[in-house]
Amino acid sequence: MDKHVEPIYLSEPLARKKTVAVPVGSVVVGGKAPIVVQSMTNTDTADIDSTVEQVANLHKAGSELVRITVDRDESAAAVPKIRERLERLGIDVPLIGDFHYIGHKLLADHPACAEALAKYRINPGNVGFKEKKDKQFSQIIETAIKYDKPVRIGVNWGSLDQALLTTLMDKNQDEGFPLTARDVTREAMVQSALLSAQLANDIGMADDKIILSAKVSQVQDLIAVYCELARRSNHALHLGLTEAGMGTKGIVASSAAMGMLLQQGIGDTIRISLTPEPGGDRTREVQVSQELLQTMGFRSFVPIVAACPGCGRTTSTVFQELASDIQAQIREDMPEWKTKYPGVEDLKVAVMGCIVNGPGESKHADIGISLPGTGEEPAAPVFVDGKKAHTLRGPNIAEDFRKLVHDYIENRYG
Repeated sequence: MDKHVEPIYLSEPLARKKTVAVPVGSVVVGGKAPIVVQSMTNTDTADIDSTVEQVANLHKAGSELVRITVDRDESAAAVPKIRERLERLGIDVPLIGDFHYIGHKLLADHPACAEALAKYRINPGNVGFKEKKDKQFSQIIETAIKYDKPVRIGVNWGSLDQALLTTLMDKNQDEGFPLTARDVTREAMVQSALLSAQLANDIGMADDKIILSAKVSQVQDLIAVYCELARRSNHALHLGLTEAGMGTKGIVASSAAMGMLLQQGIGDTIRISLTPEPGGDRTREVQVSQELLQTMGFRSFVPIVAACPGCGRTTSTVFQELASDIQAQIREDMPEWKTKYPGVEDLKVAVMGCIVNGPGESKHADIGISLPGTGEEPAAPVFVDGKKAHTLRGPNIAEDFRKLVHDYIENRYG
């Protein structure tokens, strides 16, 4: 047997594609800035109390930008009051106004709203129709220039510019159908974003005030559209799979699509658009966004808890409960820990269920515990920085380990 073994070179994410940096309030999107997590409220913006509460919760969960709907006079009038209330609470998260159909009018009629928002989101597919389209788009851009605000030109598969799509379909037909209807629609998405950005440039808006997005609901379409958009422009890009769905379906689809793009260096800010369960927690989309970026190695947000999936050796639920408790405690404490324990987001904790992989995985973590599996001696070795440091026994193993984790954090990061 040939004993020579060729080294295996693991691929790393490609370097981030160089895009123009866009300041959005206190946050920078693009350039060399970290990939930004954003979310959107689902409250009626005119309901100030509910909107302030949800924005605060999203920000506490880690959302660095929050988008709110501005769809009528009442919601536009509420925006400066929401901004003022948040500032009184010490929350400086930039607010993005989501405009459709009458955004030009709402911004003109409510200058306090135009001033309070950190960014405007425009959909070129419904900003106006026929001869009004360019005029109303231009009015929003002029308002953004007046108040020194960036814009996101957000094309959407479900509200694509039909005039542009028809033109491209007719051209494809005249050329003998070299492209499928799906290919033409993808091209229309890209062209809609780029032509709108060029129009904004022509009006006087600089590239460092423009972010582009092109949202679709199918994974392969999203990858294809963004790869082409990144190839043909250097604008900062917002990634998101629209209408991703509920629960695991939405998480898997969004992660698959955006993971492929992020691996190729494409994307400056992301949103996981999850449909909440009835009465579900809106902050779930923020947590998933953070976990996607952290598991891919782009950013660190909270300490990682590694835990085994369980098998016939782990008929006890102790390790499951302990891992769940520690993960929940970390999420709850993280807002305070960010200030009190700088660097704690890089902490790695292991909670393992038996002797097979437990000690090895625990050694790889900063602090880990290997709980006794079915039929094993009722002792749980604890490893700190790769070395066995304690052995826990008795009925209070879980509580004792939680205290060790807290002490480790205090000693290392305090």
